[in-house]
Amino acid sequence: MCQEIPQVDFAIIGGSGTCGSNFPEDLNFPGLKILKNNLVFDTPYGESPRFKLFIFEDKKVLHVKLHGWRKGIKRGQASLRLFWVLKEAGVKKIIAEGGVGSINHLLNPYDLVISSDYLDFSLRKDIELSSDYLLAMRQAVCPQIRINLIKAARLCNADGTGRVFDRGIYAVTDGRHFESPAEIAMLGRLGADIVGQSMCPEAYLAREIAACYARIDIVANYAEGVVEDWQHDTLSRIFYQEAPRMGKILLYALRNIKLDPECNCPQLRYPTLLGE
Repeated sequence: MCQEIPQVDFAIIGGSGTCGSNFPEDLNFPGLKILKNNLVFDTPYGESPRFKLFIFEDKKVLHVKLHGWRKGIKRGQASLRLFWVLKEAGVKKIIAEGGVGSINHLLNPYDLVISSDYLDFSLRKDIELSSDYLLAMRQAVCPQIRINLIKAARLCNADGTGRVFDRGIYAVTDGRHFESPAEIAMLGRLGADIVGQSMCPEAYLAREIAACYARIDIVANYAEGVVEDWQHDTLSRIFYQEAPRMGKILLYALRNIKLDPECNCPQLRYPTLLGE
Protein backbone atom coordinates (compact mmCIF):
# COMPACT_ATOMS: atom_id res chain seq x y z
CA MET A 1 0.00 0.00 0.00
CA CYS A 2 1.28 3.45 -0.94
CA GLN A 3 1.94 6.02 1.76
CA GLU A 4 2.45 9.25 -0.17
CA ILE A 5 -0.44 10.61 -2.21
CA PRO A 6 0.79 12.40 -5.35
CA GLN A 7 -0.19 16.04 -5.77
CA VAL A 8 -2.26 16.58 -8.92
CA ASP A 9 -4.77 19.11 -10.22
CA PHE A 10 -6.96 16.77 -12.26
CA ALA A 11 -8.88 13.55 -11.68
CA ILE A 12 -11.01 11.29 -13.86
CA ILE A 13 -13.58 8.99 -12.25
CA GLY A 14 -14.13 6.05 -14.56
CA GLY A 15 -17.49 4.30 -14.78
CA SER A 16 -19.40 2.04 -17.15
CA GLY A 17 -18.53 4.16 -20.18
CA THR A 18 -14.86 3.15 -20.19
CA CYS A 19 -15.07 -0.18 -18.34
CA GLY A 20 -14.61 -2.03 -21.62
CA SER A 21 -11.12 -0.62 -22.20
CA ASN A 22 -7.83 -0.07 -20.45
CA PHE A 23 -8.10 3.70 -20.11
CA PRO A 24 -6.09 5.68 -21.07
CA GLU A 25 -3.35 3.39 -22.45
CA ASP A 26 -5.50 1.78 -25.14
CA LEU A 27 -6.00 5.16 -26.83
CA ASN A 28 -2.29 5.63 -27.66
CA PHE A 29 -2.59 9.41 -27.53
CA PRO A 30 0.57 11.46 -28.17
CA GLY A 31 1.76 13.18 -25.02
CA LEU A 32 0.29 10.47 -22.77
CA LYS A 33 2.51 8.66 -20.28
CA ILE A 34 1.62 6.36 -17.40
CA LEU A 35 3.67 7.31 -14.36
CA LYS A 36 2.38 4.84 -11.77
CA ASN A 37 -0.22 2.11 -11.67
CA ASN A 38 -2.16 0.21 -9.00
CA LEU A 39 -1.82 2.93 -6.38
CA VAL A 40 -3.77 2.05 -3.22
CA PHE A 41 -3.94 4.34 -0.20
CA ASP A 42 -5.02 3.91 3.38
CA THR A 43 -7.84 6.32 4.26
CA PRO A 44 -9.82 6.99 7.45
CA TYR A 45 -12.67 5.07 5.78
CA GLY A 46 -10.69 2.02 4.69
CA GLU A 47 -8.51 1.01 1.78
CA SER A 48 -8.95 3.14 -1.32
CA PRO A 49 -9.73 1.85 -4.81
CA ARG A 50 -6.78 1.49 -7.18
CA PHE A 51 -5.56 4.67 -8.82
CA LYS A 52 -3.54 5.24 -11.95
CA LEU A 53 -1.27 8.28 -12.21
CA PHE A 54 -0.61 9.58 -15.70
CA ILE A 55 0.47 12.73 -17.46
CA PHE A 56 -1.29 14.01 -20.56
CA GLU A 57 0.52 16.82 -22.30
CA ASP A 58 1.10 19.27 -19.43
CA LYS A 59 -1.50 17.85 -17.02
CA LYS A 60 -0.90 15.32 -14.26
CA VAL A 61 -3.99 13.19 -13.61
CA LEU A 62 -5.26 10.61 -11.13
CA HIS A 63 -7.62 8.08 -12.70
CA VAL A 64 -9.76 5.64 -10.76
CA LYS A 65 -12.06 2.93 -12.06
CA LEU A 66 -14.73 3.17 -9.38
CA HIS A 67 -17.44 1.10 -11.04
CA GLY A 68 -17.49 -2.37 -9.49
CA TRP A 69 -14.02 -1.98 -7.99
CA ARG A 70 -14.66 -4.23 -5.01
CA LYS A 71 -17.57 -6.44 -4.01
CA GLY A 72 -19.13 -5.80 -0.63
CA ILE A 73 -18.21 -2.10 -0.49
CA LYS A 74 -21.23 0.18 -0.62
CA ARG A 75 -21.07 3.13 -2.99
CA GLY A 76 -21.23 5.69 -0.19
CA GLN A 77 -18.18 4.22 1.53
CA ALA A 78 -16.34 3.85 -1.77
CA SER A 79 -17.02 7.51 -2.55
CA LEU A 80 -15.71 8.65 0.83
CA ARG A 81 -12.46 6.71 0.30
CA LEU A 82 -12.12 8.10 -3.21
CA PHE A 83 -12.79 11.73 -2.35
CA TRP A 84 -10.58 11.66 0.72
CA VAL A 85 -7.70 10.72 -1.60
CA LEU A 86 -8.69 13.45 -4.08
CA LYS A 87 -8.78 15.99 -1.25
CA GLU A 88 -5.34 14.97 -0.01
CA ALA A 89 -4.02 15.09 -3.59
CA GLY A 90 -5.21 18.68 -3.97
CA VAL A 91 -7.43 17.90 -6.96
CA LYS A 92 -9.17 20.96 -8.43
CA LYS A 93 -10.93 19.58 -11.53
CA ILE A 94 -12.88 16.30 -11.73
CA ILE A 95 -14.37 14.65 -14.80
CA ALA A 96 -16.65 11.65 -14.34
CA GLU A 97 -18.34 9.31 -16.79
CA GLY A 98 -20.78 6.43 -16.75
CA GLY A 99 -23.73 4.67 -18.30
CA VAL A 100 -27.37 5.59 -17.71
CA GLY A 101 -30.92 4.63 -18.58
CA SER A 102 -33.10 7.02 -20.58
CA ILE A 103 -36.29 8.31 -18.99
CA ASN A 104 -36.91 11.05 -21.55
CA HIS A 105 -38.42 9.45 -24.66
CA LEU A 106 -36.21 11.66 -26.85
CA LEU A 107 -33.12 9.77 -25.68
CA ASN A 108 -31.96 6.55 -27.30
CA PRO A 109 -29.15 4.08 -26.56
CA TYR A 110 -25.74 5.41 -27.69
CA ASP A 111 -26.79 9.03 -27.04
CA LEU A 112 -24.47 11.12 -24.86
CA VAL A 113 -25.74 13.39 -22.10
CA ILE A 114 -23.74 16.07 -20.28
CA SER A 115 -25.92 16.58 -17.22
CA SER A 116 -26.76 20.06 -16.00
CA ASP A 117 -28.41 19.11 -12.69
CA TYR A 118 -29.57 16.16 -10.62
CA LEU A 119 -32.36 14.76 -8.47
CA ASP A 120 -30.95 12.69 -5.61
CA PHE A 121 -33.26 9.82 -4.67
CA SER A 122 -30.53 7.68 -3.14
CA LEU A 123 -30.86 6.63 0.48
CA ARG A 124 -27.19 7.28 1.28
CA LYS A 125 -27.63 10.63 3.00
CA ASP A 126 -25.20 12.54 5.22
CA ILE A 127 -22.15 11.22 3.36
CA GLU A 128 -19.50 13.82 4.09
CA LEU A 129 -15.79 14.12 4.78
CA SER A 130 -16.41 16.77 7.43
CA SER A 131 -19.22 18.92 8.80
CA ASP A 132 -17.25 22.15 8.40
CA TYR A 133 -19.03 23.45 5.32
CA LEU A 134 -22.40 24.57 4.06
CA LEU A 135 -22.59 23.48 0.43
CA ALA A 136 -24.56 25.52 -2.10
CA MET A 137 -25.61 23.39 -5.07
CA ARG A 138 -27.26 26.14 -7.13
CA GLN A 139 -24.59 25.50 -9.76
CA ALA A 140 -24.67 21.73 -9.55
CA VAL A 141 -21.89 21.10 -12.06
CA CYS A 142 -18.95 23.14 -13.31
CA PRO A 143 -19.85 25.17 -16.43
CA GLN A 144 -16.25 25.21 -17.69
CA ILE A 145 -15.85 21.43 -17.56
CA ARG A 146 -19.34 20.98 -19.03
CA ILE A 147 -18.65 23.13 -22.07
CA ASN A 148 -15.40 21.27 -22.73
CA LEU A 149 -17.17 17.92 -22.45
CA ILE A 150 -19.84 19.14 -24.87
CA LYS A 151 -17.25 20.30 -27.40
CA ALA A 152 -15.25 17.08 -27.06
CA ALA A 153 -18.35 14.92 -27.42
CA ARG A 154 -19.40 16.72 -30.59
CA LEU A 155 -15.89 16.41 -32.00
CA CYS A 156 -15.76 12.66 -31.30
CA ASN A 157 -19.30 12.13 -32.56
CA ALA A 158 -18.60 13.04 -36.17
CA ASP A 159 -19.42 9.48 -37.27
CA GLY A 160 -23.00 9.99 -36.12
CA THR A 161 -23.09 7.22 -33.51
CA GLY A 162 -25.70 8.50 -31.11
CA ARG A 163 -26.39 12.18 -30.45
CA VAL A 164 -24.99 14.72 -28.01
CA PHE A 165 -27.31 16.42 -25.52
CA ASP A 166 -25.78 19.40 -23.78
CA ARG A 167 -28.15 19.38 -20.82
CA GLY A 168 -30.23 16.96 -18.81
CA ILE A 169 -31.43 16.09 -15.32
CA TYR A 170 -29.78 13.01 -13.79
CA ALA A 171 -31.94 11.08 -11.30
CA VAL A 172 -29.79 9.23 -8.76
CA THR A 173 -31.02 5.95 -7.29
CA ASP A 174 -29.31 3.33 -5.17
CA GLY A 175 -29.51 0.19 -7.27
CA ARG A 176 -28.16 -2.35 -7.62
CA HIS A 177 -31.50 -3.47 -9.08
CA PHE A 178 -33.06 -1.49 -11.89
CA GLU A 179 -36.00 0.75 -11.04
CA SER A 180 -39.62 -0.31 -11.48
CA PRO A 181 -41.77 1.18 -14.27
CA ALA A 182 -43.76 3.12 -11.66
CA GLU A 183 -40.57 4.59 -10.19
CA ILE A 184 -39.36 5.63 -13.65
CA ALA A 185 -42.74 7.22 -14.42
CA MET A 186 -42.50 9.18 -11.16
CA LEU A 187 -38.95 10.35 -11.94
CA GLY A 188 -40.06 11.45 -15.39
CA ARG A 189 -42.93 13.50 -13.99
CA LEU A 190 -40.46 15.19 -11.65
CA GLY A 191 -38.30 16.27 -14.59
CA ALA A 192 -35.59 13.60 -14.81
CA ASP A 193 -34.15 12.77 -18.24
CA ILE A 194 -31.79 9.95 -17.27
CA VAL A 195 -31.30 7.61 -14.33
CA GLY A 196 -28.11 6.23 -12.79
CA GLN A 197 -26.33 5.63 -9.50
CA SER A 198 -23.21 7.78 -9.62
CA MET A 199 -23.73 11.54 -9.77
CA CYS A 200 -24.48 11.70 -6.06
CA PRO A 201 -22.67 11.77 -3.73
CA GLU A 202 -19.91 12.67 -6.21
CA ALA A 203 -21.30 16.13 -7.03
CA TYR A 204 -21.53 17.31 -3.44
CA LEU A 205 -18.33 15.60 -2.26
CA ALA A 206 -16.54 17.49 -5.04
CA ARG A 207 -18.12 20.71 -3.79
CA GLU A 208 -17.00 19.83 -0.25
CA ILE A 209 -13.34 19.59 -1.31
CA ALA A 210 -13.71 22.80 -3.39
CA ALA A 211 -13.17 20.94 -6.67
CA CYS A 212 -14.99 21.54 -9.95
CA TYR A 213 -17.05 18.57 -11.17
CA ALA A 214 -18.95 17.59 -14.30
CA ARG A 215 -19.75 14.33 -16.04
CA ILE A 216 -20.71 12.73 -19.33
CA ASP A 217 -22.88 9.63 -19.60
CA ILE A 218 -23.75 7.29 -22.43
CA VAL A 219 -27.32 6.05 -22.64
CA ALA A 220 -27.01 2.28 -22.39
CA ASN A 221 -30.69 1.36 -22.22
CA TYR A 222 -34.24 2.58 -22.03
CA ALA A 223 -35.34 2.77 -18.41
CA GLU A 224 -38.08 0.37 -17.33
CA GLY A 225 -41.40 1.14 -19.00
CA VAL A 226 -39.80 3.43 -21.61
CA VAL A 227 -40.08 2.47 -25.31
CA GLU A 228 -38.98 -1.17 -24.96
CA ASP A 229 -37.38 -3.63 -22.55
CA TRP A 230 -33.60 -3.49 -22.36
CA GLN A 231 -31.47 -6.46 -23.41
CA HIS A 232 -28.39 -7.59 -21.51
CA ASP A 233 -26.36 -8.22 -24.66
CA THR A 234 -27.11 -4.67 -25.84
CA LEU A 235 -25.76 -3.24 -22.59
CA SER A 236 -22.58 -5.27 -22.94
CA ARG A 237 -22.14 -4.29 -26.59
CA ILE A 238 -22.54 -0.58 -25.86
CA PHE A 239 -20.08 -0.58 -22.96
CA TYR A 240 -17.37 -2.42 -24.88
CA GLN A 241 -17.99 -0.93 -28.33
CA GLU A 242 -18.22 2.67 -27.14
CA ALA A 243 -15.39 2.63 -24.57
CA PRO A 244 -12.80 4.05 -27.01
CA ARG A 245 -15.12 6.92 -27.97
CA MET A 246 -15.79 7.73 -24.32
CA GLY A 247 -12.07 7.66 -23.57
CA LYS A 248 -11.29 10.04 -26.42
CA ILE A 249 -13.94 12.46 -25.18
CA LEU A 250 -12.38 12.49 -21.71
CA LEU A 251 -8.91 13.26 -23.03
CA TYR A 252 -10.07 15.88 -25.54
CA ALA A 253 -12.00 17.63 -22.78
CA LEU A 254 -9.08 17.34 -20.36
CA ARG A 255 -6.77 18.95 -22.91
CA ASN A 256 -8.77 22.20 -22.86
CA ILE A 257 -9.78 22.48 -19.21
CA LYS A 258 -7.96 25.36 -17.56
CA LEU A 259 -6.96 25.74 -13.94
CA ASP A 260 -7.50 29.49 -14.06
CA PRO A 261 -10.77 30.34 -12.34
CA GLU A 262 -13.44 30.45 -15.05
CA CYS A 263 -16.24 29.53 -12.68
CA ASN A 264 -17.21 30.12 -9.08
CA CYS A 265 -17.54 26.47 -8.02
CA PRO A 266 -14.99 26.69 -5.16
CA GLN A 267 -16.77 29.76 -3.78
CA LEU A 268 -20.01 27.81 -3.35
CA ARG A 269 -18.62 26.19 -0.21
CA TYR A 270 -19.28 28.26 2.93
CA PRO A 271 -18.27 27.84 6.58
CA THR A 272 -20.98 26.04 8.50
CA LEU A 273 -23.32 28.08 10.68
CA LEU A 274 -23.78 25.20 13.07
CA GLY A 275 -21.78 25.17 16.28
CA GLU A 276 -20.42 22.18 18.10
